[in-house]
Amino acid sequence: METTQFLKKTAIFARCSDKELKTVIDTAKERSFTAGTKIIREGHPGGRGFYLILAGTAEVRKGEKLLATFRPGDYFGEMALLLEDTPRTADVVAVTDVTCLVITSWDFKALLATHPEIGATIMTELARRLRDTDSALSE
Repeated sequence: METTQFLKKTAIFARCSDKELKTVIDTAKERSFTAGTKIIREGHPGGRGFYLILAGTAEVRKGEKLLATFRPGDYFGEMALLLEDTPRTADVVAVTDVTCLVITSWDFKALLATHPEIGATIMTELARRLRDTDSALSE
């Protein structure tokens, strides 16, 4: 499936136009991780990136506790885009070989400067995700 069509099926980019998606794709870098690789390390301040899984499966772990399983279309690392100097809150480990689109915080800021409408679309989805997380934690 073409990357633009794939992104249209993801929660975070579903409301973006084809032109906006092309800009996102041109900005993002594709990265691959082999099974067993820690994509993100809990507490690590570096690697200020947002990840969207294109292929494969990854798990979010805090110590030995499994918090979530991510599959194609899922994303993580969004706090790194919004909050500078915030340590990663959990490990994300590739269960299978994983391919991701990665947007660094500095690329995200440049993207917002030239295409603020993309930021509004992404922020709406991130707010929904935060609301859903808050609701799940309060149950």
